[in-house]
Amino acid sequence: MANSPQAKKRARQNQKRYAVNKARRSRIRTFLRKVEEAIASGDKEAAQAALRAAQPELMRGVTKGVFHKNTAARKMSRLSARVKALG
Repeated sequence: MANSPQAKKRARQNQKRYAVNKARRSRIRTFLRKVEEAIASGDKEAAQAALRAAQPELMRGVTKGVFHKNTAARKMSRLSARVKALG
């Protein structure tokens, strides 16, 4: 357990940051799941709309430090290739 005031404050900050990042990650995963579901249903229009909605969320995750830039780029690339292959 943290003993110094500085370490106690740091522990509080870490808890807050963890909660915020967890919520962001969850939100992004929800958007990605919607794209996956649209792809699975075979509806190209819905998949494209879901992908357009997911892209800014994923990139926002990068700017907020939740995901690495290359991870987000890889996810977008793979999803867009799968959406393009529909129909």
